[in-house]
Order: sequence, then structure tokens, then C-alpha cells
Amino acid sequence: MVIRILKNLTSKPTTTSAAAALQLRCKTTSAEYVASRARDITFEKLMENYKNFLRVSEIQDLILASRSNPPSVSVDFLNRLSQRLHLNRGAIAFLRRYPHIFHIFYHSAKSQPYCALTETAMEISRLEAQSTSSSLALAVERLVRILSMSLTKMVPLRAIFKTWKELGLPDDFENSLISSNPHIFTLGQGNEPNTHVLKLVTEIPKETLTASVENWRIKECCKEDSGGKDITEILYSFKHSYPPGMRLKRNFKAKVKEWQGLPYIGPYEEWGCKEEENKNISKRQMIEKEKRAVAIVHEFLSLTVEKMVEVEKISHFRKWFGIDLNIRDLFLDHPGIFYLSTKGYRHTVFLRETYERGCLIEPNSIYEARRKLLHLVAMGRRGISLHKTPRQEEVEN
Repeated sequence: MVIRILKNLTSKPTTTSAAAALQLRCKTTSAEYVASRARDITFEKLMENYKNFLRVSEIQDLILASRSNPPSVSVDFLNRLSQRLHLNRGAIAFLRRYPHIFHIFYHSAKSQPYCALTETAMEISRLEAQSTSSSLALAVERLVRILSMSLTKMVPLRAIFKTWKELGLPDDFENSLISSNPHIFTLGQGNEPNTHVLKLVTEIPKETLTASVENWRIKECCKEDSGGKDITEILYSFKHSYPPGMRLKRNFKAKVKEWQGLPYIGPYEEWGCKEEENKNISKRQMIEKEKRAVAIVHEFLSLTVEKMVEVEKISHFRKWFGIDLNIRDLFLDHPGIFYLSTKGYRHTVFLRETYERGCLIEPNSIYEARRKLLHLVAMGRRGISLHKTPRQEEVEN
């Protein structure tokens, strides 16, 4: 493997896409690099509604966590959280935008307005909960795979808490997944006070863990029109599709093709590079690490329910996966594999190959339930009568 890497490097020392991207970053600031990325209108349209969906989802979780029957929270409580929830015009104004989801009513016992979920929203919530409960085995497998990608076979519990929804875990995953499978998982003390790490107890045979990109490679090799294609061109390749209208410079495709052929250590293979060796790393090792990092985040995204995650959330796993590169820049360096959106006060990354026309190509039951809620978000106030009772006017004002 080392010989093949050296052979590729010595043929054209500075022609890899990784090296070209590194040169670009040296000339631009991080903000400029983000701003200069090629836009994909399909993902941007999706995020236009999704940024509001995330705020709706946060309020929904707060309501469902209430002990009242039916679940509800005071509007005053939501107003106090307006800054954290990015409700710039206050809770009432935001809730009124989504009457298909939220029901505002006057709580006579509390003498103040309250908010509950509509029956339609409650039904969607129950549907997602049922889908999550019926896929616990898949959730266990996702955790096993994430821990298997870690250099130490452990990750901080707070990182799992950050991404439990993205990974399709139940909200009580500490009990329903971790405590219920002591032969697979265990919790240990972290290096910092009051922190815990999730550890993998069972030794998982490497041959049982296949990265999702391998499925695409097998399909590429089996295509009828791939008879004249060199198998080695596919062996270490990733599927690429670029944003519409993105200008590919004259030598860009050649650089990507060379990068595609570079061997690398897979996400579930043992990585022998020690942290103290990073200071004196060679160009060969740097490119190998960069491609391995691409493989890891590609695999992580494939494990998520919606094949997308906030950059800030995946960054919590960076050190544990042995990635010492800027993950956001990594996504920008490979626009054919990932798409980075900056809408909604957050940076969100998508796995491009899993989407077509703004929808997952291979949807799952949890994703489909969330899409129903996203549809209600997109509807806004459409289909709602404009007539209001005097009590509604009093509550909303």
C-alpha cells in the first residue's frame, strides 16, 4: 500500500486535489472559503424549510417533555428561551406561523396562554416514536460502528447526546440501548470531572464491518458498461456529483481522478499513526490521513437517519476518530462528495450521493415520519381559516 501511494505521489508531486485545496486555504480565510463554495439550489431550498423544522422540533421536544396531560408548556416559558431557540420575534409570532403543528390556548387555571401540539402533530410524533422503537437493533449497530471507528473504541457520551436524533436513537437510549446491552457497551469515567465515555466491550471482527462506500463500488464493478474500466480505478474511489453549474477547471478532473486512485486506511481498519507523530508528518502521510478522514465522515453520515448532520455536532467525534484536520474545510475540499449549507444559524453537511431532488433515495421509517412534520412546516398557515374568535385574539395579542 505504501509503495502505491509513493508511486502516485512521485509521478506528479503537487497534483492531488488535497494539495490544491490546501493551497487554496492558505490564500483565503475560512469565512471566504465558505462563502466561495458552489451553491446547490436543491439543498438550499431544502434547508430553507429545514432550518424552521429544527426550531419546530426543539419546541415539540419541550412540549412532549411536559408532565401535563395533554403535554403543554406556557408561552412565557418559550419566550424565556427565545434567544436560545432563535425566535427573533418572540414565541407567539413563531407559533402562529405553524397552526398545523401548534395550538395556542388560554389555561384558565394558570391564567396565561399555553401551547400544545395539534392532533396531527401528535400523531406524527407517535409515528416517529414507533419507528424508533421498532429499529432498536439498527440503533445498536450504528453505535457499534461509531465506536469501532474510534481509535480507542470509545467516544464521549456527550457526543452521543449531541447526535442522538441524527442517529435515530430513542430519547432514553442510556437505558434502552446501553444498559440493556452490557455485553456490548459500558460507561466509564472521562478524563474531565463529571464526564463519561461510552466504550465498546465486545471485540468486533473487522470482516463483519463493511463501509457503505463499498456497496457503491460493488455496483460500479457490476455495471454492464464497466467492462473496459480498470477495477483499480474503483477500488479506492468515492461517488462524485457536483452542484449544478459548478465550474470545473481544466485540470480539476485530473486531480480528482488521481485522488480517487490513492489507497487509504478504511474507517474500520487499525490506524497506526500516533498523535505525537503528527508534528513531523510527511506529505504522503498527510494525503493518506486526509483521505481516511473523508472515509470516516462519509461513513458517519451514512449512519445517520437523514444522511446529514451539523458540522458542530460531528466535530465532537473528531479527536476520537483520529482526525486532526478542520472538518468544515474537509467538506469544502470535496464538493463532489459533501454539500455544506450555512442556512439557519448553523453549518449543515449532506452526503450528496444519498439525495435526489431534495429527498433521500433510500428513505427509512424515521426519516419518513420527520418528512411529514417538515411538510407541515412548509405548509405554514395555508389551509387555515382566517376567522378568529375573541378569545384567540386576546391570547395571540
